[in-house]
Amino acid sequence: MKINRLIVVFVAMVLGISCRNDDDGDDRIVVPPQTLIETAVENDADIKAFLETHFYNYEEFENPPADFDFKIKFGLISDNPEKLPLTNFVQTQVIRVTSLEFGRDDGEEVDQTLYYLIAREGVGESPTLGDRTVLQYEGSLLDGSLFDGSTSPLNQYLPGFLKGYANGVVKLKSGTGPVENGDGTVSYEDYGVGAIFMPSGLGYFSASPSSAIPAYAPLIFKIDVLDFEEDTDFDGDGIPSIQEDIDGDGDLNNDNTDADTEPSTIFLANHNDTDDDEDGIPTIDEIKIDGEIKKDANGLIIFPDTDGDGVPNHLDSDS
Repeated sequence: MKINRLIVVFVAMVLGISCRNDDDGDDRIVVPPQTLIETAVENDADIKAFLETHFYNYEEFENPPADFDFKIKFGLISDNPEKLPLTNFVQTQVIRVTSLEFGRDDGEEVDQTLYYLIAREGVGESPTLGDRTVLQYEGSLLDGSLFDGSTSPLNQYLPGFLKGYANGVVKLKSGTGPVENGDGTVSYEDYGVGAIFMPSGLGYFSASPSSAIPAYAPLIFKIDVLDFEEDTDFDGDGIPSIQEDIDGDGDLNNDNTDADTEPSTIFLANHNDTDDDEDGIPTIDEIKIDGEIKKDANGLIIFPDTDGDGVPNHLDSDS
């Protein structure tokens, strides 16, 4: 899928648009990159305008016809004045983003608003930000231009995707299935169906991953959450990935206990590292108590701390 992002984000900085001066063919005007805050304000205004001027086929979701495919479709309020705008249905989540996440060192920290629509919640459970999921999706710009999509079930590990995308996915619940169709395909029923409207600060920001996605562009994703792997352990170290979000900020990619000892060309966040403290002892061996992994009443791992310094063994290189 084209919206994959690397654990370390390499951002191609947009240097601006050069325009030839009519008086001097060698003079060029360079437009500097936009800041995170100004882009957030512009994107939020554009998204709100879209939500106020468009509707979705909510009546079909409320009373599904026999042949309904449970696909979200948008239309213009100006052409259908009797319809309710998307603003009547969307919910929001505010997510703090730093410019450092996009390779900038200007110290900006900006709250970004994610807008999401739950057209059908789903009958299962919701994945966490650390889970593998089975999804179908469609990505577009606010003008309706499609840039990516999948019409068949696709496996996606959420920490490897855009922050806005992942945070939108976990608002929905899975369905039932898979059911073998007898032709090599599978199907699901009663799965969550929704849409995500994200500012570029929760997406690619100043990077342009393809000619189909301009820099600073807000994005829309229609999502079907079919299934997910509960307590996904991506690196197989015995700890569910979601429990490797050490600072609890919902971003598993900025938790890297042994960053100071890793080579400069390597960045392995804890959820992708089998030896989280780089002490030569596999994490899975350091989290065992009397030879086994023990959990509390909430299903959370009880991490041993042999030297009693408040740092669990698997995160403490001198334990």
